[in-house]
Amino acid sequence: MPKKHPTEVRERAVRMTLDRLKDYPSMWATCRGLAPKLNIGAETLRKWVTQAQAHAGERTGPTSEELEEIKRLKRENRDLRETNDILRAAGVFLREGARPSQPSIVAFIVQMKANGHGVELTCGVLREQGVAVTSRSYRAWKTRAAAARVQSDAVLVDRLKALKVRDVQGRQQPEILYARRKMTAWLRRGGLAGVSQHTVDRLMRLEGMNGLVRGRKSRASASTGKDSPRAPDLLKRNFSAPRPNHSWVTDFTYVPTWGVFVYVAFAIDLYSRAIVGWHASTIKDTPFVEVCLNMALWRRDHAGHAVRPGLIHNSDAGSQYTSIKFTKTVALEGLVASIGTIGDTYDNAAAETLMGLYKNEAVAKTSPFATGPLKTIADVEKLTFEWLDWYNNRRLHSALGNMPPEENERNYYAETNGPINIEAANKTAA
Repeated sequence: MPKKHPTEVRERAVRMTLDRLKDYPSMWATCRGLAPKLNIGAETLRKWVTQAQAHAGERTGPTSEELEEIKRLKRENRDLRETNDILRAAGVFLREGARPSQPSIVAFIVQMKANGHGVELTCGVLREQGVAVTSRSYRAWKTRAAAARVQSDAVLVDRLKALKVRDVQGRQQPEILYARRKMTAWLRRGGLAGVSQHTVDRLMRLEGMNGLVRGRKSRASASTGKDSPRAPDLLKRNFSAPRPNHSWVTDFTYVPTWGVFVYVAFAIDLYSRAIVGWHASTIKDTPFVEVCLNMALWRRDHAGHAVRPGLIHNSDAGSQYTSIKFTKTVALEGLVASIGTIGDTYDNAAAETLMGLYKNEAVAKTSPFATGPLKTIADVEKLTFEWLDWYNNRRLHSALGNMPPEENERNYYAETNGPINIEAANKTAA
């Protein structure tokens, strides 16, 4: 950057120009004639002379002090515009509320520098937003490699942040529902085999991610009357199975919409916890639960693993499941009916657990599957189908060793030399 001309040189050049104005037709001609001899630019000399005349009151225009004030104000305006630009960019950069990693801070400053903003100004804006960084720290970080922990943290944070990104419908990724243990398992399955649960917990806290927290709510089975004939309890709270299609549990819940309550029934295989059948209706009658059962039977048959006689069909003592019509349907399909004991809070706990998952993960207002209010039964069916696809094929289940239900069944049939066509069944089981 060239140095400023000494004051003596400037004053002498102005004095010589003013003395020779009468020898030239105009001031510009005088400046053009003298500037080469004084080793000064003609325009620079003209500005000096104009300022000197204005300062002496011989010419209208800003004085030297006023010009300096104008320069200062322009500089302040420029700095304010840059600061506002950096603040807007930093608002997006820091929107999650957690302190960014070192590589992320360096990348942001580099981006601001490429946009024409100074490093010191950018660091100052970040400090005002609570990010402790100086221009000296930035240059040190840029020239030396980041620590191994910083690099690994940056990779994990990127994965966690990606779950928050909303799609065109405004939905986040469903894995954002995971707490630290299941998030750790999901990250390990995604290629980060060495990640520890403590690291995931620390970074999730920094990102403000807690996962879904569900409360405990127990209810006893509804009674159909002391004299109502019903099937015995064959499970006796043993909600496990040695193979697929050994025992199913069924239940239904309700979903409020703008017009009516929509009832949604599910059939769950106890071996893999896969949802093998479901149905939605505005009427909770016997045909409603029969459709759910028929769908489950069809789906299994379509996948190449038809239900064999003797499968245990367990439900609570609701009137839909104890009706004569439904009891006959179960018998005609070769299934063995099982009904939990009346007044027992845990008689159908496996099914009620799924009802709780469905309410919290799919139906809740903060659900990553929700795209707006549930107005009609069609909205409930669409929401349920999206959640069920994720639940069966990608959601990690702790009872299965953090494995999705369909993957668990594929492994079973692979070990028993029986390939399964679950993907084809999922596409058609709408």
